Amino acid sequence: MVNNVPIKTLVHKDLTIEGYSRAAVQTYWRIPELKIGFDLGAQPWSFMGTPTWFVSHTHLDHLIALPVYVGRRRMMRMEPPTIYLPEAAVDPMQRVLRLLSRMDRGRLPCALLGAKPGDEFELSREHVVTVSATSHTVPSLGFVVWERRRKLKSEYQGLAGHQIRDLRLSGIDVTSEVRMPRLAYLGDSSPAGLDACPAMYEAEVLIMEMTFVSPRHRADKIHKFGHMHLDDVLERRGRFRNELVIASHFSTRYHPNQVREHVTRLMPDMLDGRLQLWL
Repeated sequence: MVNNVPIKTLVHKDLTIEGYSRAAVQTYWRIPELKIGFDLGAQPWSFMGTPTWFVSHTHLDHLIALPVYVGRRRMMRMEPPTIYLPEAAVDPMQRVLRLLSRMDRGRLPCALLGAKPGDEFELSREHVVTVSATSHTVPSLGFVVWERRRKLKSEYQGLAGHQIRDLRLSGIDVTSEVRMPRLAYLGDSSPAGLDACPAMYEAEVLIMEMTFVSPRHRADKIHKFGHMHLDDVLERRGRFRNELVIASHFSTRYHPNQVREHVTRLMPDMLDGRLQLWL
């Protein structure tokens, strides 16, 4: 396997979280069991087989590897991928791909689909992705992956099996859909984007940015440029119902040891052991 960019891996229950994120450098994540990825700031060779991607916004450290990914799949004779982008980015990216295709003299086939807050996209019979607005300096989106199941409606739960069968045969829908938020991806956002989507606090796994951690970096300025501070997490610690919170996208102004020092000093319990620093 070609290891051309860094990848960290963490397994939580039946989901594997892979990727890497550093502010202004590169951000890319994937969940192989769901066959999806988030953001394309770089393209690890091993991620090439993932067919569906959700791009949170169009800053280069989250988007620049999109043509590389598409070109590699074409070179390897794979099916064209599906890439969801903020609506306003679709036409410009199509023009970029046409220009790159002309220079490269090779096709860059893919489905670029616009996404907006409130949209819902079906991944499979078991999983859907919902889209929320986040708060950044360009149009930006967050995503929640839901697992859905069919559950017997309460009014039929006391019936025998043959009675339920007869109702089904008569055309009555005896089940209703139940959804559970499995994984949430915030992307780049000030706290307003996180607060606007309650499901992010409820998802089993939350991947979020925590770009700044030092007390010398002022929260008001950080929020103006669409980012989070460690203090924002501390203020909301009672709201995180997640089983796992992955904090990432740390500023290049910090050495990893500085990040650990600041976080463990102010949050020694690491959200009761649920917080992981992606360094």
